[in-house]
Amino acid sequence: MSDKAPVSYSARPDWGDVTPIPQADDGKVLAPILYSQEYKEAMDYFRAILQKEEYSERVLGLTEHIIRMNPAHYSVWQYRYRTLIKINSPLDKELELINSMMAQNLKTYQIWHHRRLLQTHLREPYTELAFITKSLRPDPVDPEDDDEDESEDEETPETGVCDNTKPPPTPKTPTSTQAKKPRAKSSVDTKNYHTWAYRQWLLAEFNSPELWAGELEFVDEMLRHDIRNNSAWHHRFFVTFDSGIREGEEDRQAVARREIDYAKDKISYVPNNASAWNYLRGVLRTTQTPFEELEAFVIPYTLPAASALKSEETIDLENPRPSPGAQLPCALAIELLADIYLEKAAGGDGAAADCLKKADDLFTSLATEHDTIRRKYWDYRRNKAKKQLADQ
Repeated sequence: MSDKAPVSYSARPDWGDVTPIPQADDGKVLAPILYSQEYKEAMDYFRAILQKEEYSERVLGLTEHIIRMNPAHYSVWQYRYRTLIKINSPLDKELELINSMMAQNLKTYQIWHHRRLLQTHLREPYTELAFITKSLRPDPVDPEDDDEDESEDEETPETGVCDNTKPPPTPKTPTSTQAKKPRAKSSVDTKNYHTWAYRQWLLAEFNSPELWAGELEFVDEMLRHDIRNNSAWHHRFFVTFDSGIREGEEDRQAVARREIDYAKDKISYVPNNASAWNYLRGVLRTTQTPFEELEAFVIPYTLPAASALKSEETIDLENPRPSPGAQLPCALAIELLADIYLEKAAGGDGAAADCLKKADDLFTSLATEHDTIRRKYWDYRRNKAKKQLADQ
């Protein structure tokens, strides 16, 4: 839209036949919202249009004006959609408009819902998936911005944790080019819930084998960029377990083993990554794989680093060890190991009392040493385990 102040609707001849309807506040509102005069007038005319149920080109202009001021106004979006359909307006042009607004409104649910409604008519899933992929992929690094990035905390490949122990580097004076170049509003958000949810809707709605074909590779690409991207982990679970069985995935035991191995590999790279551990738990539960099958894998992650990395001459490809330099012991692994012992005890293991005692000790270590911020939760888990022991 133009930077110039818009002409008041009351001064426009093409709106002369419309009597605006003011908001019915009656002057008794305790905390009135301080709308701008421009927004207040536009809404007064919108209420009038709504009352007379007008669908026309000028309504599209009015609704665009309001949406640009308040992109979360669901009622205006809905009336705009109805107008587009009633007057048979070109929906490809509407999609172009929405594309131009996306960068500023990636976290606005209403714009994504409107986009979904458009696609139910346009039926262009391949073009749309390409657009969504572009909006999720990280921007390539600009070499001129490298100096700025050096001052940020770095995440090492071995530990996957930020090193805040180093003193910050001396700030560098920006070059004239850097000083002049403004930071553009990025249209990329690698974790945005609405973008990922829309991608899942697109895949499920059109459900074409060609659409699904590259999804796991895409997730792998996103996790290589940011292994902690919980949205990407969730999408992998959706594709693999929550959206039907596609050709080549019929052997669900093989799929389960593949995904367990995938999670193990990522955990070995960055052990203190809740997303990967949660994914692993989800796979185990969904495929009804006993937790105790992972005991050999989990134990090294519950030990201090020196002990965990001992005996490296024995290589177990199915149970990769933590990367050198990993911060151990890992609280997430300790919790899973405790749950393994609880599962063994509940399964009628002959050493049930011993398993419950081990679980209690692990919960105690979490409460008093490794995850003290959640002490009350671990105390609750301990008490629950003690009750289970008493009932044996």
